[in-house]
Amino acid sequence: MLVSIKWLQEYVDTQGLAPADLGEKITRSGIEVDAVIDRSHGMTNVVVGYVKECVKHPEADKLSICQVDVGGETDQIICGAPNIAAGQKVIVARPGATLPGDIKIKKAKLRGEESNGMICSLQELGIESKLVPKAYAEGIYVLPEEAETGSDVITNFDLDDTVLELGLTPNRADAMSMIGVAYEVGAILSEDVKLPEISYTEAADSASSLLTLNIDAPDANPLYVAKVVRNVEVKESPMWLQQRLMAAGVRPHNNIVDVTNYVLMEYGQPLHAFDYDSLKTGNITVRHAKEGEMITTLDNAERKLSAHNLVITNGEEPVALAGVMGGANSEVSASTTTIVIESAYFASGSIRQTSKDHNLRSDASSRYEKGVDPNRVIPAAERAASLIAELSGGEVLSGSVMFDALDKEEKIVTVSPDFINARLGMKISFEEMMRILKRLKFNTEAINGQLVISVPTRRQDIQIEEDVVEEIARLHGYDEIPATLPEMETTPGGLTPYQHKRRIVRNYLEGAGLLQAITYSLTSSKSAQQFALAKTEMTRLLMPMSEERSTLRQSLLPHLLESVSFNTARRSDSVALYETGAVFLKTDGELLDEEEHLAVAMTGLWLDNAWQGEKKSVDFFVLKGIVEGLAAKLGVALEFERGQMDGLHPGRTAYIIKDGNRIGVIGQLHPSEQAARNLKDTIVLEMNLAVLLNAEPEALLYTPVPRYPSMSRDVALVLSKIVEAGSIENTIRNAGGKLLKQVRVFDLYEGDNMEEGKKSVAFSLTYFDPEKTLTDEEVTRVHEKVLSALKDAGAELRS
Repeated sequence: MLVSIKWLQEYVDTQGLAPADLGEKITRSGIEVDAVIDRSHGMTNVVVGYVKECVKHPEADKLSICQVDVGGETDQIICGAPNIAAGQKVIVARPGATLPGDIKIKKAKLRGEESNGMICSLQELGIESKLVPKAYAEGIYVLPEEAETGSDVITNFDLDDTVLELGLTPNRADAMSMIGVAYEVGAILSEDVKLPEISYTEAADSASSLLTLNIDAPDANPLYVAKVVRNVEVKESPMWLQQRLMAAGVRPHNNIVDVTNYVLMEYGQPLHAFDYDSLKTGNITVRHAKEGEMITTLDNAERKLSAHNLVITNGEEPVALAGVMGGANSEVSASTTTIVIESAYFASGSIRQTSKDHNLRSDASSRYEKGVDPNRVIPAAERAASLIAELSGGEVLSGSVMFDALDKEEKIVTVSPDFINARLGMKISFEEMMRILKRLKFNTEAINGQLVISVPTRRQDIQIEEDVVEEIARLHGYDEIPATLPEMETTPGGLTPYQHKRRIVRNYLEGAGLLQAITYSLTSSKSAQQFALAKTEMTRLLMPMSEERSTLRQSLLPHLLESVSFNTARRSDSVALYETGAVFLKTDGELLDEEEHLAVAMTGLWLDNAWQGEKKSVDFFVLKGIVEGLAAKLGVALEFERGQMDGLHPGRTAYIIKDGNRIGVIGQLHPSEQAARNLKDTIVLEMNLAVLLNAEPEALLYTPVPRYPSMSRDVALVLSKIVEAGSIENTIRNAGGKLLKQVRVFDLYEGDNMEEGKKSVAFSLTYFDPEKTLTDEEVTRVHEKVLSALKDAGAELRS
């Protein structure tokens, strides 16, 4: 909700508070102010100009040379707007002016002709394009003739204003109107609210002489009011009305439509104006649509209706989707002379269903969905009739055509002061409670020590005792509620060992340069089992909101890869994300087993030290190293073996093994999978994190600093390409016995001079005895055992 301070001050005294200070008070009282927007945007030296003469620029087809009276003097200004013409009142930024974005206006020459300033469009004054009237969307804005030449545009046209953007929660539908906000501000500042005056002269003829009304769906439409105004002149709205609508985020159209939108923003009551002649029958019938019935709405979309959609008809065909949008066949146009003003109360459920069916959400539907004030339906119609009579010269026919079966009684809520204080954990006096309720304009009586509160119908969020507690608390001041510790036998808090290890995992991964992602647990049936470590029967929702969110996931990777694709599509070439979350596997019967998994997806550069000329792309071994480091951090031993999984590269995939069981997979996406997701080389990991976190860490053993030197031997082996280096390393360790302390691969060669299907892998072996210095003979004896074991394993020494 956008709230103009100047507009708000017509209903309530803001006590001269600065907009930021007022916004702070509103926020502290429970409605968050998301932004404080200065409508002037710091503009200076912007005035009303009169175009005395306008001729084409001799050197440019799209430019015009204008002689503009800016109040006592005439300036030559070059303008490129297609709608510029002599005789117009326009907005002129004079030399030295400042426009939004800190744009400075200076004298200039355009194609050899001097230009002393700029003729401005509304967009150049900081107004969003979507709010500019369509007639001026592609050019400069033409001011009304009564605009005073040379006067300040900012002060004369309400741009010296501030707008508060309110972040409303769904329960505060009352604040979706200027009057509703005025009641809120009045309660905060202890000020009275002044409602608009409604005054007009009725014609002798009655509205019922021209219009009949039938309500065939009273449950969905218990109150309907129609006013008839004839002899209207449809034209552009006055500047004050246009500016107020734009400040509220509404685009001006014409004086009739603008009044209905103005009253919507003022009262929170949606209205609609029909062209009476376009109704043809002189009748309005509210009914449910016939299955398959068609209507073309004001957005020129043809819509097929369902039997539960509520429609306004002329007795024969639909002319509006009730509470959502009018029909094109009854739209107010420049030729309209008689209008029907509709103000109604529609059931919120019916409007929500229709809005959802047609994917059509409007300012009207959003208010009906949350609930409008039943006691403002009739005053809003009267207010609209009064303004239309004033701004269009029309005659309001006497009376209204009305159907009224709506209960408009105020709800009574009874609550004791002790109940309020007990819930708040503090002591607020009875007198203070009464003062707060009076500020809220809640009629309250004290009966037998109880507060008997008559809640205004505008506050439909107040239904039970706890709602009153909230009102007392927020206006007394949340800051006044004392902070206390719970009374318990022991001090609460602390992490379980599992939670502590999970935090270690997250800290480690973030320290390694990965960012945490949180994705949906629901996915499509197509993606639910992709990359799953274990597949069971899928679990589908009975009533999913969409097919894309219909099935519980069995793997974290599909959504994590979507996040990587999303980022790379926005030119973030290097992405490293991780997620810890549950996957859902069906066990025996209907029960679900939630397993906590860890998933990682990485693409792009791992290192990019440009000043050293050092770059390293993400590859399999980068992510494998991260996994090994994580295992070491948790004190858990992991092994890796060649693996294969659909969607992963067959030669760059490995299973993660713990105690002989597969608990995860690590690998590069298959090229076809990368192409389908518009990704470059991407390395992924998914593992059962619960197994890792529940594992008992290996005993931490202290090893003294060695007193004796170690000895190294290198061995280069010729192996089949299908033989894994890890299996050879295990052979070496088993044969080396207790003197062999370290084995590492330091070279891999597959180039020229190697037999087809072979590779050369070089290992460095370190021998060490903590009790003495080893002799060459001792090392040679053990090393020979290693070489013999390697020969038995099919390895050949490379000469």
